[in-house]
Amino acid sequence: MAENLVANGLCIRPLRAGDAAALARAAAESLDTVGQWLPWCDEQFALREAEQWVRICAADLAARTAYSMGIFAEDGGDYLGGIGINHINREHNFANLGFWVRASRQNRGIARRAVAMMAEFGLDVLGLDRLEIVVAEHNLASRRVAVTVGARFEGILHNRLLLRGTPMAAAMYSLTRA
Repeated sequence: MAENLVANGLCIRPLRAGDAAALARAAAESLDTVGQWLPWCDEQFALREAEQWVRICAADLAARTAYSMGIFAEDGGDYLGGIGINHINREHNFANLGFWVRASRQNRGIARRAVAMMAEFGLDVLGLDRLEIVVAEHNLASRRVAVTVGARFEGILHNRLLLRGTPMAAAMYSLTRA
């Protein structure tokens, strides 16, 4: 990613080493919301794990195997959450689009705006034909985001996600160029 994505009051940019503490704080405040749905967001996720995640994201970005970014306020400072395009399948030209917003910033349209920005990046810049948003069936907030950005609901996939060792059903949404 050559430059930051800036629009609609947000900045989506690669994580930097200095962002790790803000990421750890955001995860800690979001255990009751994000932690319900994302297995990494638990009591064990602290500064060391955040630092490791930042390094993984940088390596994936350099290799162009994943585009895991931070969502920040438009000036690039205040850490709001995370978003990424990953599980890129170049043979069939599709990928996964995942997102989360820290608890103190939820219900402000951040996820909707960030997903729309990242979808445009994936479809137009990366040239993907399809982005999949796979959401735990009962994660109604993320499902609303998918619908709001125009993703098409394709069905419920049984045992599609694994959360802390337990398989769960997921709703599949897609964004395509067509």
